[in-house]
Amino acid sequence: MSLLDAFDVPLATRAAGLAHEGPAQRLTERPFVRDNPFGLWPFHLHGLIRSAVRNAEDTTDDRWTDADWQQAAQRAFTTLGEQHQGAPGPDRLLLIACLRQGLRLARDHRLDLDWLTPAAWTYVSDSVWEPLAPPDTETEAGLGTAADALVELLSALARRQHEHRSRTAARLTTVIDSHLLPDDLQHMALYYRAKAHRDIGHSADSRRGYQQVVDGGGRLAPAARRGLAQAARLAGDFPTTYAAAQTLGWEGRHQRVLGDVWWVQGEPARAAAAYQAGRLEAEQHAKAGEAAHNQARRALAIAFYDPHQADDEIDLAEQLLAHLDLRATTINAAIAALIRDAGTPTLDDRVRALRTELDVAGLTSMTPTLELALAFHQAALEDRDGLSAAISRLRELTRDGDYAYYVDIAHFMADLSLPAEHTAPRWLDGEQATRARWQTLVTDRRDLLHR
Repeated sequence: MSLLDAFDVPLATRAAGLAHEGPAQRLTERPFVRDNPFGLWPFHLHGLIRSAVRNAEDTTDDRWTDADWQQAAQRAFTTLGEQHQGAPGPDRLLLIACLRQGLRLARDHRLDLDWLTPAAWTYVSDSVWEPLAPPDTETEAGLGTAADALVELLSALARRQHEHRSRTAARLTTVIDSHLLPDDLQHMALYYRAKAHRDIGHSADSRRGYQQVVDGGGRLAPAARRGLAQAARLAGDFPTTYAAAQTLGWEGRHQRVLGDVWWVQGEPARAAAAYQAGRLEAEQHAKAGEAAHNQARRALAIAFYDPHQADDEIDLAEQLLAHLDLRATTINAAIAALIRDAGTPTLDDRVRALRTELDVAGLTSMTPTLELALAFHQAALEDRDGLSAAISRLRELTRDGDYAYYVDIAHFMADLSLPAEHTAPRWLDGEQATRARWQTLVTDRRDLLHR
């Protein structure tokens, strides 16, 4: 049991290779075993005893050989896998507990991945991102086994909610370049690196990564196709994105892609309906992270045309996010609150705080949306100088081509003419109709403020 962070009597019995539970039960009654009645596995060895057992084996009469320790680690690892795979239904608490102990055993004893592979896929599928990796994952020796690489992969994915996205991309590159993982997990690393590249504004690298995943097939191919569709949207090619959304299905999060297309056309109500459909699909599939993401986007869309309803939608988004670690989605909800409050004189400090947070997180790709929210606020106030400054910031932020249509939208909001040399995006039903819808959203907000 010194191999395990925590255990119960059945886990101890199976891991020790015993036929009966009696010895394990007697172990739990010893004074050096701590008891946490609220834990999934309630028992653990006192830290000093555990360390002594593990580190003093060379001097004791009944010491184990390296082979003994390896066999014990394999039994414990196999038993954890049996508990995880034998659960009667989805059990997130059990999944995380098994992964935490299983990853440590596999890494420290150079075990095959076995059940860790499907468990890793279950972990990422919910987008919850509880911390997983055992400590000391970064060593001078680098990655030596598939277990080392999987620990680093999952650690990077969990920590990306708290680290700059460029750090995430670098860690995932180390995993990819090690070539230690099987193909499906290699594609996981490629996909999430592509997402990190998108977040920090490296669009070409992001598209290449998504295309690699699509070309390789596998379970993340639909998500990578969504990434490519969204890349077309960022470039202003809305017909291509809209057409692609029709083929993505639930696995490609088609409703979210549609919502992302509709609101920038000046049709936030249609976007809100798509996001709601996406949230309901996510709830039907028990995907809490995806549900929260759709709800935050729905709140953002509704905030443009109905600030009162947006109150409830933002509250729901915050409820769905309460037990999740989703930094970008939390910021989306905060931007929705800014749009809801557009036209009130209290936004400047909140905008500055969000700019700082996006910069610290490396979420460069979200900054243009924040600036567009500020442009909506200034257009509602008819603050021409403030709007001109926002447009200048948007031009600078979008000079590589991604989100360049936000500059158009900011002009539409105040019915300003676009520069003659401007390259227009491919709107779904033309510039004039899109301009009119955005101008109407602004005039409606002004009317609401003057009531």
